Amino acid sequence: MGPEILPVALCLISALTVAVTNVMVKRGGDVLTTRAIVAMVMGLMVVPLAPFVPLPPAGTWGLIFLSMAVHWLYQFCAIRALHRGALSLVFPVMRGLGPLATAVLAAIWLKEDLSAWQTAGLVVASLSILVFALPTSGTADGRRLDRSALFWAMMTAVGVGLYAVADTRAARAMETPLTFIVWLFLLDWIGVTAVLVWQRRGRLIESLRPELRNGIIGGVAGSISYGLAIYAYTLTDAAMVTALRETSVVFAAALGAWLLKEGFGRRRVVAASTLAAGLVLMQAAA
Repeated sequence: MGPEILPVALCLISALTVAVTNVMVKRGGDVLTTRAIVAMVMGLMVVPLAPFVPLPPAGTWGLIFLSMAVHWLYQFCAIRALHRGALSLVFPVMRGLGPLATAVLAAIWLKEDLSAWQTAGLVVASLSILVFALPTSGTADGRRLDRSALFWAMMTAVGVGLYAVADTRAARAMETPLTFIVWLFLLDWIGVTAVLVWQRRGRLIESLRPELRNGIIGGVAGSISYGLAIYAYTLTDAAMVTALRETSVVFAAALGAWLLKEGFGRRRVVAASTLAAGLVLMQAAA
């Protein structure tokens, strides 16, 4: 596999698996509990690797803790978005706007620039998101629910941009990207699990039991997804990785229709296709 194709392949596999993770979280019903199980499974999966990776350099712990804080922000916004809205509404918004946020933040902090065609692809992809922002409910209460879900989905997109930039800086500062992946996963579960213990106090075991299957599947998929994404961040620009990874909206649309029985509708099918085309244009123009 050539050096140009490797990041593309990594990102497409990452896109599929991140879609699986979010479908499992939404499918469980208790979004907070399932998301916490996902985080714990991701942490457990890297424990066997910890003795075999170099320790992070002393000067990089600040970058690791910054990434951890940004991931917590992303997780809590995603939990609120998935709790308030259908996957077919919130997932394309929170993942599709991520490349735009990443491109802006990467230009500021990582000094990464996009070509004219890449910028065009990014604009096409981002404008496609506006279609998903249109309310689908016929009632006033339903439209209010859509607006609340949309707000948290947009905040999640900001979180995607922040963690893409923070993680890129941290991963590039390590001797090997695997060091960052291992230590991030070892610490990442703490925040969402602490909130779960507080929110479900007195009924924690009862909350965990029905969500274990979905959480474990989501955690395994999430580990694969983010591990591949971190490696891809070290091979090419952060905005490119995030953009290609967000073709996950198409996978999520198909999985949501199949597993969650969510009506996607012709309008959103066209928007998802246009979004994917814009993101692919970014890579083709590289």
